[in-house]
Amino acid sequence: MNITLKRLLGVTAAVATGTAALLGAGAGTAVAADTAHCDRAEQDMWSGDPSRNVTGYRCSIPTDRSRWYTVEIDTLVQTHYDGDTVEGGVDRTETLHNRTIRCLGYTSDDDTVNWFGCPAA
Repeated sequence: MNITLKRLLGVTAAVATGTAALLGAGAGTAVAADTAHCDRAEQDMWSGDPSRNVTGYRCSIPTDRSRWYTVEIDTLVQTHYDGDTVEGGVDRTETLHNRTIRCLGYTSDDDTVNWFGCPAA
């Protein structure tokens, strides 16, 4: 076999092996977070520091416990306040659609799911 052809086959095999390894690593990372879905959610946004909690309604809750949860939200309503407390009054509200957030965990009560450890969306 020609030396150029051997090199070409070797490079092709190396690229194919590297691609398969990268795809395998990406797939392992993708399953590390369980996916949930909420029809509607609310998040309070404070002037000094955004809240890390999201209250979801009509949510599907993942069956497996994991370190991170990916939450797909159809409608997210963010309430922005004038000050650092509720007494400061509401400055404005924003309605965001089709948002995905990551949260550390949740507690649930009837139809409400309280997601916590969520950065601002």
